[in-house]
Amino acid sequence: MVVAFFANLLPICCAATKAGVRMIDPVILAAIVDEAAGIALALWPGHGHMPKVWEKGPDNPVCEADIAVDTFLRDALGALAPDAGWLSEETADDAARLAQGRCWVVDPVDGTRDFLRGRPGWAVSVALVDRGQPVMAMLAAPARGEVWLAQHGQGATRNGAPLVASQRATLSGARMPTDHMPPGIHDLTMVAKPNSIALRIAMVAAAEADLLATWRWGYEWDIAAAALIAQEAGATVTDAHGAPLVFNKPDPRAFGVLVSAPAIHAQARAQVAPATAKALRG
Repeated sequence: MVVAFFANLLPICCAATKAGVRMIDPVILAAIVDEAAGIALALWPGHGHMPKVWEKGPDNPVCEADIAVDTFLRDALGALAPDAGWLSEETADDAARLAQGRCWVVDPVDGTRDFLRGRPGWAVSVALVDRGQPVMAMLAAPARGEVWLAQHGQGATRNGAPLVASQRATLSGARMPTDHMPPGIHDLTMVAKPNSIALRIAMVAAAEADLLATWRWGYEWDIAAAALIAQEAGATVTDAHGAPLVFNKPDPRAFGVLVSAPAIHAQARAQVAPATAKALRG
């Protein structure tokens, strides 16, 4: 399937930059991720399908859509950029990625719980990381009819429309996608939360939320694509401590993520600091 898919695309997929590094054509990346999203949608319970489901670990479901999308993307993106490493939620990690300058960071179905419940809050998440930073990213949320794309220094779009992140100036009343406010977090406004953390970050990029905060260990594949989309839209993006995010690390985790309108980021970090400290203490 991948050979046929790329037969007419590979000759035009890459262009050389001034530095001699091949850049991925966003049209080609969009075609690949759209195909992957179609694979997932064809198995989505929201359309009446019944995918096979099992547990990777306690309260950690996975289904055949996760694996099918992962397999397709690994082959397709590997053909698109053979020099890039691979880091995915559904593939056993290979330390060889650390020796490669570029790496695909992928969550085949971010928001598996919403996917399995037939809800639309899931997305295929793909980022190309170069020397620790995302340089190209795409989220495809086919059940919502949304495609998000960003390139480093080129801005971000949703369905082709440029994104401008929230410009909120005060923390009080800021919109945060969550089901409940934890102790110590106050004066915020709850808004609807998709299961996908990537889509929650993207809500800040689209000015549909002002703040997204987590304070637990998470994985790079959950946030790499959405982090670039939010940054390119003008949001401030850090870990829970306020430090810059770095990707394709030996340990592919980050402690929390804090994405917000620039003017409220410091206030938000101060407010989540007690919850962050408590989480670290266990």
